[in-house]
Amino acid sequence: MGIISDLCAEVALPRMFKVRQLFDRRCIERERIPGVVFAELSRPGLGDPVKKGMRVALTCGSRGVANIALIIKSIGDFVKSKGASPFIVPAMGSHGGATAAGQRALIESYGVTEAYTGCPILSSMETVVIGESGEGDFVRIDRNAAEADGIIVAGRVKPHTDFHGPYESGIMKMMAIGLGKREGADVCHAAGFGRMAHMVPLFGRTILKNAPVILGFGILENAYCETLSFAAMRPDEIGEKEPLLLEEARRHLPVIRFESADVLVVDRIGKDISGDGMDPNITGAGPCSPFISNGLRARRTVILDLTEGTHGSAMGVGAAHTITRRLFDKIDFEASYVNAVTSRGLDFVRIPCILENDREAVQLALRTCVGHEPARPRVIRIADSLHTETIFISEAMEEEARRDGRLEVLEGPCEWPFDAGGNLW
Repeated sequence: MGIISDLCAEVALPRMFKVRQLFDRRCIERERIPGVVFAELSRPGLGDPVKKGMRVALTCGSRGVANIALIIKSIGDFVKSKGASPFIVPAMGSHGGATAAGQRALIESYGVTEAYTGCPILSSMETVVIGESGEGDFVRIDRNAAEADGIIVAGRVKPHTDFHGPYESGIMKMMAIGLGKREGADVCHAAGFGRMAHMVPLFGRTILKNAPVILGFGILENAYCETLSFAAMRPDEIGEKEPLLLEEARRHLPVIRFESADVLVVDRIGKDISGDGMDPNITGAGPCSPFISNGLRARRTVILDLTEGTHGSAMGVGAAHTITRRLFDKIDFEASYVNAVTSRGLDFVRIPCILENDREAVQLALRTCVGHEPARPRVIRIADSLHTETIFISEAMEEEARRDGRLEVLEGPCEWPFDAGGNLW
């Protein structure tokens, strides 16, 4: 026990209530996905560009998209039904450690394998210049995709973690950043996130004009990380329809139904959860996300661990005030830094205060809060920014929760479930 442990021990943690947040539950059941994908791609005029004998590239990103393996397989099966030959291209900028093997391993960890999808995976970091942006930048995309007869750009549409505009995470960004690999993403990010709302559609339109894109396939999810709907688009429809999909996606974010907290405790972050490890549209904007204005307002943020699916990438850890030794020991600095360098986001990988266990990480955060009521702290604990159906709130927030018809108090108040080592179980 050192002086920091002694200081932490002086902080009494509040008892917590378990609360359910209520969101729109509409979704496409997993067993219906192949049929819905086929029906969407079979709408008049959409599947016509897929011709017999064509080689068609299917994009697959690095995010933990619900049912992604089944969705990619279903798109591939549709392409095969037209007599064409699909193959999969990891489209994730510099993720996966910016290596071909790392990007392949990342999508395979989501179940997107050759054996399951029945499609070859062509993973490479080699790019070719596909055109010029009109503002002096050369626009690059993956060589394998550029040499295909057609590209189907499939990706989840949702609000971005670091900028707002008509096009955020979705088809335009999948083309500009994902297909651009490390080299293309580096150029697109060169002016920083303050310019991304301009650069993403600028690069995306250049790719639509010069690359063999034949379809966009937008994926929407509900607040429970379940597949909500699909939207196939002709290349000439992407510019008009994607902003509408983005607004629909914004209505289904798994938001935290409180405006503020003294301390937010996040059990885990990871690239499979969000590009920033945790989504500031949910957890609130901090120094890492100056262009995001919504989300929870928390005085202190605690991050306890990394997901297994992040493969050591700690992008987003800089948003925390305290972390655990367990998290720190899992960081792959090479993977974390290459993503931060490409995006110009060094703040995202700054290391916060490192505490020996979960209890001390929460205690130190609470001890250093300014302007709160020490006897009645407002503390929220979530699993991660994708899974917020069940959260925990401190006693000071109980009355507010019971007044909100979108919240259901399930049990409590209870003490924090720490084990003998001071970690939550």
